[in-house]
Amino acid sequence: MMLLPAPEGVTPEGWRVLVMTVGATILFITEPIPLPAVALLIILGQVFLLGLDSSLVAKSLMKDSVLFIMGSLMLAVALVKQKLDKRLALLIVSVTGNNAYSIAFGLSIFSGLLASFIGEHTVAAMMLPVALSLIQLATDDENQRRALAVLFLFSISYACAMAGIGTPSGGARNAIMIDYLRDFFYAPDDPATYGYSVSYLHWMIYAYPIFLIQLPLMHVILRFTFKTDVTNLGSAVDQLKEQVGSEGALTGRHYVAIFLFLLTLVGWVGFSSKVGMGTIALLGAVLFLVTGLVRWQDLNSGVNWGVVLLYAAAISLGVQMRDTGAAAWVAGMFMDGLAPLGMDSGLGLLAAVMLLTTFITNTMSNGAAVAVLGPIVLAIAMGTETNPLAVGMVTAISSAFAYFTVIGTPASTIVYSSGYLRPSDFMKVGWRMALMSFIVLLAASKLYWPLIGL
Repeated sequence: MMLLPAPEGVTPEGWRVLVMTVGATILFITEPIPLPAVALLIILGQVFLLGLDSSLVAKSLMKDSVLFIMGSLMLAVALVKQKLDKRLALLIVSVTGNNAYSIAFGLSIFSGLLASFIGEHTVAAMMLPVALSLIQLATDDENQRRALAVLFLFSISYACAMAGIGTPSGGARNAIMIDYLRDFFYAPDDPATYGYSVSYLHWMIYAYPIFLIQLPLMHVILRFTFKTDVTNLGSAVDQLKEQVGSEGALTGRHYVAIFLFLLTLVGWVGFSSKVGMGTIALLGAVLFLVTGLVRWQDLNSGVNWGVVLLYAAAISLGVQMRDTGAAAWVAGMFMDGLAPLGMDSGLGLLAAVMLLTTFITNTMSNGAAVAVLGPIVLAIAMGTETNPLAVGMVTAISSAFAYFTVIGTPASTIVYSSGYLRPSDFMKVGWRMALMSFIVLLAASKLYWPLIGL
């Protein structure tokens, strides 16, 4: 495919990036070689196939989100070291009971509500060791452990991804779209454009009900897609109570660990816009190290460094999709094909934007997908009778539908680092999740948004 002439409208570099993206996606799904090896191929391909300077490629690997993934995995190891994960797991099961499916739903509710305000990355990193504590105590049979892990870990990662649409602070994609809407349409001296300056509360009114509706539907899908033989976790809960009880009351080390993690959370919520989430995550990890709560040997053996490399390479490829114009070309071709189908305006356009965004966000980060597609879809909306605000909201919300690949969302990448999930698991459940999310979002845009003046 590399040797074929580039289609009209796409540069030779853009065509090579598209071929690389298709190839990488196939390797991500089929996993004929280890996924970190795919990441290395992406890096090498940018140098040898795209002719980029190696220092530029290296620079594109070190994004703030990559530092965040690395730092958050370190924090997860540090929390496991303090055995705080077992205490949080006990708190959750004390509410849900011993049934595996009830616990899975409890994990999704707890994860979703937190992630809607402090971001999916943070909550996925925090909840991973909680789920692993329950999984490891439930059974010694590896096959049964994996079946239970698939249910629990997808409950966390998909809840985090869906919840990220709920508020502007739930994900970078939301802030990006708010900026685009303001830049494209808002004029301080024109009251008719004030609706395009979306406030925190207005965003919640538009998007939070969509997240809340999806949450129980997600649980139903996971329950019928991934069945587990271990349905009663009574023995695991009893062991958990014994382990927590034998450790006694919280010690000074526990309180210091809790304080450091809460301090990191405050940093993410209050200062990430200034210094970046990755910087704060690394600072939190360093604080655990300098206080002696965790050793470097613990982090070195506990962090899945291949996952960090994988996410860095995926982000880097997304940058090239944007910079070479490949993403814009795909979007343009997609929209051109919709006109004969009558899907170039109204509800049809919203459905088309949803499909396009879902495709793009499964090949790059959701923030990058919105950054690339935002100007394109808003420009298209201006030429139709479709409300640009609705188009922008659909784009931002559907960028959370990255259900098909390991690298679709940071939450998926984090839970994949546990070693229990396979790329094929994402494909198995992903199409069901996407179909459900499509229906809910289309119904909201047709029935709910007009009622609130959107």
